[in-house]
Amino acid sequence: MKLIAERTGRRCLLLPSNRLGLYLALRHWCTPGQRLLMSPISADEILFLVLAAGLRPVIAPLSPRDGNIDAARVDLDTVDAVLTTNLYGLPDQVSAFPGKILIEDVAHALETSVGGRPLGTFGQAGVFSLSKHPGAGSGGVLAVDDLSDLRALERARDALLVPGAFHAELMSVASSMARQAALRLNLVRPALRLMRALGMQEEREGYRIALAEDSLDLAMKQVPELPPFDPWVRADLHDYRARRGPLARWYQARRLAAVAGQRGRRLAGIARLAELPTVAPGVLDQLDQPLFRVPLLVAERDAAIARLERHGVATGYLYDPPYDDYAPEFTEPSEEPGPARWWARHVLPVDPVYADRALPVLRGLAGPTSGPNGPGAGTPSAR
Repeated sequence: MKLIAERTGRRCLLLPSNRLGLYLALRHWCTPGQRLLMSPISADEILFLVLAAGLRPVIAPLSPRDGNIDAARVDLDTVDAVLTTNLYGLPDQVSAFPGKILIEDVAHALETSVGGRPLGTFGQAGVFSLSKHPGAGSGGVLAVDDLSDLRALERARDALLVPGAFHAELMSVASSMARQAALRLNLVRPALRLMRALGMQEEREGYRIALAEDSLDLAMKQVPELPPFDPWVRADLHDYRARRGPLARWYQARRLAAVAGQRGRRLAGIARLAELPTVAPGVLDQLDQPLFRVPLLVAERDAAIARLERHGVATGYLYDPPYDDYAPEFTEPSEEPGPARWWARHVLPVDPVYADRALPVLRGLAGPTSGPNGPGAGTPSAR
């Protein structure tokens, strides 16, 4: 947490998860019933915690250059607040939302800066993840400017925390260590087989968890309370509200301290992946940023995932379909859904740290046969 405080120059609150921090920030700065502009492409649990906060998700048009909010196509007069995503570390247009409550989800963008200024310092709050770049398996940090806000958020956090268990904490740390070892030793394929055989992966319908509309309707009657939404918000991290003990805090600090040493390898991988014709155009604008993942846009994404797995490369962080197709009854849909559907169908995020391992497969991949606005439009110009 100290490293994030030093990087942002902000006061920081340690949390068991990024998602709990986002909920706390939305409850602290927004009022139930307000309209929140958000990207159609992000993790399942983010949509559900927005609903839990009592806010109306207004789905933004998406920029096919980087998978973030297309600020030029947004009518800001119709919304009260904005939640950025900074997808895969590519920055949202953080200066394009003047006069609005701005909450920055910086889970993918721990090391991304805009104009020399770190993401997580532009809005009322920046919410970081310790399970993305650091790979700590859990943990989040909420960064704010004012001490009074920090104290209020700390009280709200403590009211939502549930007791942790040492054996669960030990298993979480051990699982994270095993994942890191599998990556280093090129044992991803057998590790994935074992996880699937043991039922350790969250059940999903395609790339999204089951919506369960009837149950979600019942939960909606209890907003703005978080616990009724636990069945959805806890996806892939069932102890997202559990207190963490010394073991988890030690491991999180250790993993966070190691991020800086990986920067050179990450940047080198980004440079190599950026040479591919399938790279998302926005990556070429951010070659000096140590992105979490490098998004490619490919024709046969699912087949590519299977081929990468055979080469020891796991693919995650796929958010398909967009929110307004996934949960139409609970969102205000985008007026321009085409680019988001196109992006969700074709994006292939690649870890730049393991670019060398992935490139033999990636070099043979073709781009989409149609562009984000329909057949014949072509892939967005990379340059």
